[in-house]
Amino acid sequence: MKLKEVMTSMDYEKLYKAYYLQVYSYTISLAKNREIAEEITQNTFYKAVSTTSQFKGKSDELTWLCSIAKNLYHDEMRSRQRVADVSEINDLPSNENVENSVADSDMAFRIHLVLHRLEEPYKEVFQLRVFGELSFSQIAAIFGRLCHIIWLIFNRKYCIIIVDK
Repeated sequence: MKLKEVMTSMDYEKLYKAYYLQVYSYTISLAKNREIAEEITQNTFYKAVSTTSQFKGKSDELTWLCSIAKNLYHDEMRSRQRVADVSEINDLPSNENVENSVADSDMAFRIHLVLHRLEEPYKEVFQLRVFGELSFSQIAAIFGRLCHIIWLIFNRKYCIIIVDK
């Protein structure tokens, strides 16, 4: 099927049916996303129909359609990148959040310094409780001890950490 014949007879449906699967397969290989590939494929045929006069016949129809699809894919990715860049700017923290974040990271650093000096099992119990967010009963199961013993171990060294800060 020659494109010039198809366009002169205005049989766009034949063009679509003849090449849809091949163009879609090509766009899915580019986009790796079904929804994006479907959108680009649809836009490819729309653009082909609306720019028939630009087809010079130097390549076959499929090559022309795939080049349109490739250009549309690149346009879409550039557009998505611009949107992502703008949203990153909107996600920047306010001055108050930056101050809180710096204070929190400073506090975390000081806690890690104190933890570094702790001996076992105090160090591991504290890390499992605070950073691992495990319950005392879960930590007790790990150590094979009673829950209240783990609670004592944690609270003994937790008090030291608070005083040492």
